[in-house]
Amino acid sequence: MLMAHPTVLKNLIEQYETLLLHAEEGSAEARRRMEGVTYTLCVSTGTRDIGTALATARRQLSGTASKAGSGSGFALTR
Repeated sequence: MLMAHPTVLKNLIEQYETLLLHAEEGSAEARRRMEGVTYTLCVSTGTRDIGTALATARRQLSGTASKAGSGSGFALTR
């Protein structure tokens, strides 16, 4: 499985958390952006729901923090 670059995951998590804070607005644009970020997080982590996607992204980030600079940012796993 390809793994998203840590910078991409961090950015997606930050976008999701920011959108979540402003979810009360409920505008159509805010909903579309939230759906897009949610979809992208799920695809980037190989998951199907946002809770699992966030947990997986955070786990991947915590695992890459100690390995910073050791590779291209993409890894094949089985």
